[in-house]
Amino acid sequence: MSHLFSPLALGPVELPNRIVVSPMCQYSAADGSATDWHLQHLMQLAISRAGMVVVEATAVERIGRISHGCLGLYSDANEAALARVLDAARRVAAPGTRFAIQIGHAGRKASCQRPWEGGKPLSPSEDPWPTVAPSAVPFTPEGPAPLALDAQGLARVTAAFCQAAERAVRLGFEAIEMHGAHGYLLHEFLSPLSNLRKDAYGGNLEGRMRFPLEVARAVRAVVPRSIALGARITGTDWADGGLTVDDAVTFATALKGAGLDYACVSGGGAVPHVKIPLGPGYQVPLAAKVKAGSGLVTRAVGLIVTPEQAEAIVASGQADCVALARAFLDDPRWVWHAAERLGAEVSIPPPYARTSRAAWPGAALVRPAPPPK
Repeated sequence: MSHLFSPLALGPVELPNRIVVSPMCQYSAADGSATDWHLQHLMQLAISRAGMVVVEATAVERIGRISHGCLGLYSDANEAALARVLDAARRVAAPGTRFAIQIGHAGRKASCQRPWEGGKPLSPSEDPWPTVAPSAVPFTPEGPAPLALDAQGLARVTAAFCQAAERAVRLGFEAIEMHGAHGYLLHEFLSPLSNLRKDAYGGNLEGRMRFPLEVARAVRAVVPRSIALGARITGTDWADGGLTVDDAVTFATALKGAGLDYACVSGGGAVPHVKIPLGPGYQVPLAAKVKAGSGLVTRAVGLIVTPEQAEAIVASGQADCVALARAFLDDPRWVWHAAERLGAEVSIPPPYARTSRAAWPGAALVRPAPPPK
């Protein structure tokens, strides 16, 4: 039996398999509200037969967006727009498909152009907004200096995370994931490369973890135990003097103590121009160390492309599940093809059932056959 297609308990929530659609920014929202683009995007992913579909990084306050196009969950209008999209996605999803949302704050990496517009900080003519961070250190030398958060600002951001989580609960998400990676606000507090504070929220790892853990505890307090709560964390900054995988193990252990159910282990993003050793599954060893060291249910992500690769990661115990992003954009039917190659079964939506290999023998002429065992 395929390990990849076996069920997984994510805290109180059971996934039908261990394949997760990773959260992927679409930069296509209107003042944080989902649009028709999100409708087609999430409906398509909903029929993928992945065990869980995670909605893209969603800002907890307006100034927490990366760009003008980023999704948000800070207003009634945001909530209503996302309800429309989620309801439609649920109607076409297979029974058992779980939906999650990643909530976060872009911190000093906010107020930027969409990637296809250049990704640079917004100019005065592009309606920029002030950014915030643990310290008044810009992400790039030419970028604007963020405002270092004071006690009032920390309280506001914590409340924003909680309010966004409460909206996510009302929307019926089975899991909520806090974004603590990729150089965004919670990661900025964790990394010594961006957190230069001299107060209780800076200094050693214990101090730098203080604010992210305060947010985690506050969010856990407003999220019912029937809903899984997790975090995407950084396994390494890939930079001298930055976070290490040992730090990630310590943080994941603390998150487990705060009542979180899982961690997705990613890396990088704290500072620009670092050399990342890209390659198939390049971040999987980070997930393996976090899983072994913390005992927390762990998800691996990063250039996981083929079904055989994903199967090996789970079967070897390096991670409990895997998340794919670009692979799903390239092939929204990735799970169907993986099931064929690994000898598992998934229920293809009836209108598309004629695409299965059994129903369409000619598929062998246009689709690669499973590799020899």
